[in-house]
Amino acid sequence: MFLAMLPLTFVATPAVGQDVQGWEQLNVIVPLAPSVRVTLEQIARVSDRQGGPYTTKLGALLGLQVAPGVELGFGYRHVGFHSENLAANENRFRQQVVIARGRFAGRLRLDERFNPLGSEIGFRVRPLLRYNLPTRRERVVLFVSHESFILPNSTAWGQRAGYERMRNIVGVTFPIGPLVMADLGYLNQYRIARGGARGQMDNAVTIQLTINLGALSVAALND
Repeated sequence: MFLAMLPLTFVATPAVGQDVQGWEQLNVIVPLAPSVRVTLEQIARVSDRQGGPYTTKLGALLGLQVAPGVELGFGYRHVGFHSENLAANENRFRQQVVIARGRFAGRLRLDERFNPLGSEIGFRVRPLLRYNLPTRRERVVLFVSHESFILPNSTAWGQRAGYERMRNIVGVTFPIGPLVMADLGYLNQYRIARGGARGQMDNAVTIQLTINLGALSVAALND
């Protein structure tokens, strides 16, 4: 169904705002113990509509493998907004579980957003599902993924409860040397029209580099 709908994402309509973006992420995975790892993260995003770099993120995630193919994660990120994105910078904590089975990988994440404009915490639930299709070339994989953003509560500083957005990605994963994997793809993000505002569709080229400094098996998931 996602592949059938993909051509529609390139068609602008008066009711939907369109934007062209570029997303970049760098992950460095450091093993701490046989079943424990920490991932250091750096993210940057640029937008045509917002006049250049509009979001940066720096963070870390502690991962605990509790069973084969099952990992619990606990992390923190500082999120900065720039250019014409006038939102206040945020601190975010997150908890997640990642499950990998065969060609499928899934992640269920809970975010807590702390905004300096108010004392309320904004919660977000983010389920993600990814399908990986191996190719004849070693370590080269085609993939599609879907992620939803569900907001359980509203806050005085601007978060509104409800289904907020979806992200769909189609791309390819390939190695760059023995320790580095790259994800390159097309990302379509659709923000639901709510509160009188029109819907927003972002079309982005996304690249994610993952440097794995240990022998831990890591499920390949985009953020």
